[in-house]
Amino acid sequence: MYKRQEVHDTYVSESWQAVERNEIKYMLEELKQKVYEANMDLPRYGLVTFTWGNVSAIDRESGLFVIKPSGVDYDKLTPEMMVVMDLNGNKVEGALNPSSDTATHLELYKAFPEIGGIVHTHSSYATSWAQAGRDIPCYGTTHADYIYGEVPCLRCLTKEEIEEAYEENTGHLIVNEFKAMNKDPKAVPAVLCKNHGPFAWGKDAHEAVHNAVVLEEVAKMAYRAETINQRIQPAPQELQDKHYYRKHGANAYYGQNGGK
Repeated sequence: MYKRQEVHDTYVSESWQAVERNEIKYMLEELKQKVYEANMDLPRYGLVTFTWGNVSAIDRESGLFVIKPSGVDYDKLTPEMMVVMDLNGNKVEGALNPSSDTATHLELYKAFPEIGGIVHTHSSYATSWAQAGRDIPCYGTTHADYIYGEVPCLRCLTKEEIEEAYEENTGHLIVNEFKAMNKDPKAVPAVLCKNHGPFAWGKDAHEAVHNAVVLEEVAKMAYRAETINQRIQPAPQELQDKHYYRKHGANAYYGQNGGK
C-alpha cells in the first residue's frame, strides 16, 4: 500500500516538474522572440551603428533574463541566438557569449525590481551629452512627458573600479547614484554614464526601447535649444509637473485609459 502511494506521489511530482519545465521553455522562447524584436528596433530607430547596442528583458517569476549576444551584426541576428542568463550571472542557455554589458543589466535587474527591460546604446546625441559629462536638463514638455527632471550624467568609474569589474561596477554606480539622488527609476527611466553612453529601461523590452528613443530625441532637442539660446533655462517646474503627472500616476488622464 505504502509503495503504491509512494510510486503515485513520485509520478505526480515528476509530472508537475515536466509541466513546469515545459512552461519555462515556452516562456523563454516567447521572451527570446520579444528581445530579438526589441534589438531589431534599435537600428530601425537609428539608435545603433554596427553592433553598438543591446537590449535585454527579464522574467521575474523565474529570475531569468534574455540578452543579445556579443558582437553579432543585426542583419545576422535571430531569436535563437538570444542568450539566457540567471541573476547570479550564469549562462543558462545559448551557444554564443552574452553582451559584454550583461553584468550592468544584471545589477540593474537586481536593484530595480520594477523594471523588466533594459537598453544600452551609443546613440549620437545622448552619447554626446555623456561624453561632455552633462545632465540633460528638462527644457520642454516633450522631455517632461516621459522623464521627471533632468537625465543625470554620472561620474566616471575610477581606475580601480574599471580594472576590478568594469561592467558590474557600472551597474553599481547607476544603482548607488540613483539612491543617493533619491531618483525613482520609473520616473527617470534613463541615465548617462560619463564618457560612455546612455542606458534606458522600462516595464518590458518594448517600453525600454521606447524610452531610449525618447532619450535620444530630448538629447537632440536640448542640444539644439542651447545652440539657439545659450542662456536658456529649464522649463518652469509647474509646467514640468503638469506634463509628467497627466501621463503618470494615480491622477493621470492622458490617453484613452487614464494615463500612459
